Amino acid sequence: MARKVTQTRRITFTVLAWLVALAIFFPILWMILTSFKTEADAIASPPKFLFFDWTTANYSEVQARSPYFRHFMNSVIISIGSTLLGLLIAVPAAWSMAFQPGKRTKDLLMWMLSTKMMPAAGVLIPMYVMFNNAGLLDSRFGITFVLMLINLPIIVWMLYTYFREIPAEILEASRMDGASLSKEIVYVLTPMAVPGIASTLLLNVILAWNEAFWTLNLTTTQAAPLTTFIASYSSPEGLFYAKLSAASTMAIAPILILGWFSQKQLVRGLTFGAVK
Repeated sequence: MARKVTQTRRITFTVLAWLVALAIFFPILWMILTSFKTEADAIASPPKFLFFDWTTANYSEVQARSPYFRHFMNSVIISIGSTLLGLLIAVPAAWSMAFQPGKRTKDLLMWMLSTKMMPAAGVLIPMYVMFNNAGLLDSRFGITFVLMLINLPIIVWMLYTYFREIPAEILEASRMDGASLSKEIVYVLTPMAVPGIASTLLLNVILAWNEAFWTLNLTTTQAAPLTTFIASYSSPEGLFYAKLSAASTMAIAPILILGWFSQKQLVRGLTFGAVK
């Protein structure tokens, strides 16, 4: 009887999990389908799900209108660059907080996290003025630096959590063997925290790739990533849903593929240290 109840529960949870997964994936599926419709079919009522005139003209028009590969390369450089720059700063900071904590370490961590709650619009004008005076508007370095600062609290928090799971005795043993601080971080701490560092890197690449507010306000053409590429299909004449869906599909495809192939590493990193 108990086995039968357990099996029923398992089936119920499996069905619920599939329903939730389908509900989450459906908007993406609808966007992909809309990208193969004509503009008339895209706004048809009732909506056409599968039975419509399939076309790839939207993708051709999108690539003819905008330099997709330039926006794509900007997104790659900005997202990876901001993440790596953040790691260079966050690894020593997280090491210090995890293994050399002070009386205000937790307060400092909470303060860093609280900066994520500040509305970005509140500091847009000062940031714009500073970037304009420094000549960093519409530059890859400028937007990379901004996204690094935005995601730095998350990077530090995640690395701090992973480093706390590493026994301090291992680092003490390396110091007794004569390892310097830099060697301790590079050759002892970092290899042991590879799953956590990898998941932190992947998550922050995704966050930087999807960032729209700052990229739309601080870039125009030369450093504009794919978020700006998508926004260009909204005009005073209205939304071109089919072309907008094609542009959105082209923008999210690389990060979806990355997430699909790295999902095991991401889950492994997120659960790193969960079982002792």
